[in-house]
Amino acid sequence: MHAARLVLSVSLLLGGCVGLPDKQADKIEEALTTPSSYQTETLPQLQVVATLLELFDDPALTQLTEQALANNPDLLRTYAQMEEAGFNFQKTRGRLLPSLSGNGSASRSGSEQAASRNQYTASLDARWEVDLWGELRSQSRASAADLAVAEARYESSRQSLAAQTMQAWFNLIAAEKRLALAEKERDSFTSTLNLVERRYQSGTATSTDLALAQTDAASAGGDYIVRQRERDERARTVKSLLGTYPDDTLEGSNHWPELNRTVPAGLPSELLLARPDIIAAYQNIRAADARSGVAYADLFPSFTLTASGGRSSDTLSDLGRSAFDVWSLAGQVVAPIFEGGQRRAELGAAALRAEQAYQNYRSVVIQAFQEVEDALQAETYLAQEEATRLNALEAARRAASRSQRDYESGLIDLLDFLQAQRRVFNIEAQTINLRNERLSNRVSLALALGKGV
Repeated sequence: MHAARLVLSVSLLLGGCVGLPDKQADKIEEALTTPSSYQTETLPQLQVVATLLELFDDPALTQLTEQALANNPDLLRTYAQMEEAGFNFQKTRGRLLPSLSGNGSASRSGSEQAASRNQYTASLDARWEVDLWGELRSQSRASAADLAVAEARYESSRQSLAAQTMQAWFNLIAAEKRLALAEKERDSFTSTLNLVERRYQSGTATSTDLALAQTDAASAGGDYIVRQRERDERARTVKSLLGTYPDDTLEGSNHWPELNRTVPAGLPSELLLARPDIIAAYQNIRAADARSGVAYADLFPSFTLTASGGRSSDTLSDLGRSAFDVWSLAGQVVAPIFEGGQRRAELGAAALRAEQAYQNYRSVVIQAFQEVEDALQAETYLAQEEATRLNALEAARRAASRSQRDYESGLIDLLDFLQAQRRVFNIEAQTINLRNERLSNRVSLALALGKGV
């Protein structure tokens, strides 16, 4: 009776001084004011698709992406973490149920004065922790949220890996096109050097002209070597994503994928339900809230009920009888009285961890909307820039063709001719980079909108 009064007084004291922290998950509608539409909505009228793999009609790209999803070790590790979270949830949920265990023993004893004697025992033991304050239920909710986080992170990793593989493939195509361009540039400046050498030998070119032509030819040869190294590095990057040995044997495509498909942007509010990283951040809040509930319940006494029943006999066959001749029932109460404020400190820390999870959610949401707005705006700007660069390339090629005739006729000097050549190759390299950016941005837009694979 006195022990029960002590437990009751302790629980009333703790409950009167400390309250359960507010749930941060209830505040997510306040995290960010969502506009009714994205700021940038002007998109080309293209075929609309639903997933990343449908963006480009490129069988080689699809095959590479599927291979990466099947073999990439980082993704497989994330999958194993998700599976582990599932088992952890099952383990935590099992604590809500009573546990039952069986025990058995055998012994033989004797002395000089008495004959030896066998002793056999068998028992069933039951134990149940009464979840009076909801501590076990809170642990189960936290574990369920952890599982949801792991599932969302796995889906996010799949989407991210698919996007990385596609963009790495575009980078390889771009590197091979830049390598081909560097080879053409090297051959062009070598041809110019041969022209200048002939004019120098005939006395119509100066030694300065010859030195300038030699400089550009040698520089173009060095650029070609740089582009070879870049191309091999891009190939190794793709092979690494595929989960295979990172050699440089992979060859890119001769043609860019067509940019005739896109993904629907939808409404900004839909992003909160589509992006797995946002879902994971929200589930982290729920897990932190539940662990605050665990810390709060830990302030109160815990109640455990145990029961045991069994038989004891000197004959092994007697253990098979259904009746128990030995049994016990017991209840246990454990109540915190004085621990130097450790449990209250843990409650305060748990509440602040939930606050951190809420602020992290806000950060993830803001970053997600920025990624969408950036990708939407880049769609328009990159298309306009590419069209302008292509017009400039055509004009530069016409100018370079005229400048060679003018140089051979003596109407312009060598420096003007070389500059016209450089301008063509510089602008052509820019158009290669722009097409790569447009393809990669189309993937980034789908990824930012949370489109699945």
